[in-house]
Amino acid sequence: MNDISDAIVQAERLGKQVASPEGVLTILSDVDLAVRRGESVAILGVSGSGKSTLLGLLAGLDLPTSGTVRLAGTDLGTLDEDGRAAIRARSVGFVFQSFQLLPSLTAIENVMLPLELAGHARPDAVARERLAQVGLSERLHHYPNQLSGGEQQRVAIARAFAGEPEILFADEPTGNLDQQTGAQIIDLLFRLNSERGTTLVLVTHDPAVAGHCDRRLVLSGGRITAEHARAPG
Repeated sequence: MNDISDAIVQAERLGKQVASPEGVLTILSDVDLAVRRGESVAILGVSGSGKSTLLGLLAGLDLPTSGTVRLAGTDLGTLDEDGRAAIRARSVGFVFQSFQLLPSLTAIENVMLPLELAGHARPDAVARERLAQVGLSERLHHYPNQLSGGEQQRVAIARAFAGEPEILFADEPTGNLDQQTGAQIIDLLFRLNSERGTTLVLVTHDPAVAGHCDRRLVLSGGRITAEHARAPG
């Protein structure tokens, strides 16, 4: 397992099983990993390999059947859902394949919402600044259905970075975008991530996207079967 002396995310012997009509289905088995502060890590694998399940467990969105996850220094297994939600609100940002914008809110309102829930003193000003950083100053008051897919993902990225998270989890962030738009979104995501020194855990099936990360972990059959570091330079 990777050196854990400066790990912001750490999983030990992580397992996840679910009931199915055919019996108990094992999605993840004995997964060990550690992600250092400021590191970018891609989790690669074919559809059904358990990538999104692993991301959900690392982020505290779901609970493992076995093993432990420590996020930002806290064992998530010791917390109830409110406790896990508090850690996510304080330390975590999310970018999803399906954007996950609220359709009844404008772009700026979508970015402001998590700031308001966290009791931020200047949600409007911060939201405007983040949307400007992703090139959407002219789209503040547009609703999601008035935005292109790429613009919606830019709003989602602005929202993810709005609260200055320690760690960003991204689940197939280009999965619903065409190749050119997807490349622009990845460039934006990694630029903001580098500027802010955020830790990034990225799930993707695309080796080109994964190639932007410091490390690539290959998930197969519910286990990490390979690990590769980015070549220097």
